[in-house]
Amino acid sequence: MTDIKSMDLEELKTFVKEAGEPEFRAGQLFEWIHKSLIESFDECTNISKAFRERLKSSANLTILKPVEIFKSKLDETQKYLFALEDGNIIESVRMKYEHGNSVCISSQVGCRMGCKFCASTLDGLVRNLTAAEMLDQVYSIKKFLGERVSNIVVMGSGEPMDNYDNIVKFVKIISSDKGLNISQRNITVSTCGIVPRIRALADEGLSITLALSLHAPNDDIRKTIMPVANKYALKDVISACDYYFKKTGRRVSYEYSLVAGVNDNIKEAMNLVKLIGGRNVHINLIPVNPIKERDFKQSDKLKIKAFKEFLEKNKINATVRREMGRDIEGACGQLRRRFIQSEGNS
Repeated sequence: MTDIKSMDLEELKTFVKEAGEPEFRAGQLFEWIHKSLIESFDECTNISKAFRERLKSSANLTILKPVEIFKSKLDETQKYLFALEDGNIIESVRMKYEHGNSVCISSQVGCRMGCKFCASTLDGLVRNLTAAEMLDQVYSIKKFLGERVSNIVVMGSGEPMDNYDNIVKFVKIISSDKGLNISQRNITVSTCGIVPRIRALADEGLSITLALSLHAPNDDIRKTIMPVANKYALKDVISACDYYFKKTGRRVSYEYSLVAGVNDNIKEAMNLVKLIGGRNVHINLIPVNPIKERDFKQSDKLKIKAFKEFLEKNKINATVRREMGRDIEGACGQLRRRFIQSEGNS
């Protein structure tokens, strides 16, 4: 079966031509799938019944159905567990802000990067998600809410740059004016620092925000919490981010999870200033979300405040990420892992 939801418009044109249909059918199909968010080809009322029947027998219209939806009692955060067609489980998060709905999606089932503070990687990588499976996380949440999604962050389970081709296709389809038309400037894609892919992304001609999972001011600390640091030195990672800014004009966001006694002292803040000072960047300070399988503890509020103020005194823009969905296990991978474990024990 053809994965039709993962096709961009040019691929759809080839598909309909090979099916013996006129080229304009591709545009109609694309809008039905990515703007009207159909769940059945029978909904394509301006397409002949004969072609709809051929589509039903030859094309797969990926539709994610929520297994469970968790709603935070602390804020309006919602966490979704979706079942994939092969039985795998992924998770997505909807966060409500003043500017609208932001959806955080997963890019892989599991992750192989091994970052010590993340639950997503505890059971390793199962497989990449298709573009359709990433798109339908957004589509399903939009339909469930009955509201527009204004922002997307690809910061859920998985390393997006480890699923590069599907990520690029996802961005192009979700931002198409024939689809949901979500501005690329409202899309953020994270990476733990895969240097060649950062540089490749810079050359794609996109205007998305790149978020680097930095989490340490030097290679020594970074290697203790992020195995990827053994392959890519920080100087090369920062150089790739500088190249991204030069090529796109988009300010890079640096994610920095504060772990008590590991990277949250003023000494680390000083080293961070030395590392990225003088650049047009933003530091997103994240109080680490504790997971039971690790012994990392969250920094206390006074240390977080002092760290932030030191960066600001040194002319580095910094904010502390507001914790959302803590009571529904908002950190990447926690909910999926608990669900899998409970299913295995049932």
